[in-house]
Amino acid sequence: MLSEFLYGKIHRATVTEANLEYVGSITIDKALLTASGIKKNQKVEILNINNGERFSTYVIEGKENSGIICLNGAAARKAQVKDKIIIVAYALLNDEEQKNFSPKIAHVDDNNKLIDLND
Repeated sequence: MLSEFLYGKIHRATVTEANLEYVGSITIDKALLTASGIKKNQKVEILNINNGERFSTYVIEGKENSGIICLNGAAARKAQVKDKIIIVAYALLNDEEQKNFSPKIAHVDDNNKLIDLND
């Protein structure tokens, strides 16, 4: 049986840009993607700490070490620049995979620089 589990998380990232005119998605600093295990084009959920919004989109890889967290297209209506968000990705795991699996959780500072990685 497959069950859905937290796979990767970027905790308390700061929105740096909101681009309403883009087709859609969230642009995330490549260094944060690597740390969290989240992949380019992967579906993610965005949890806005400031206003309680929760929504799904897909990932675009941003420049490494840029600190970019940019909501694009319709997602740009769900948060404002400087809002704190949590970015989460899930994976389907079978019973065997569940036994030894632990998610990668990237904690970031106010400038979206990695400060701690719990995996």
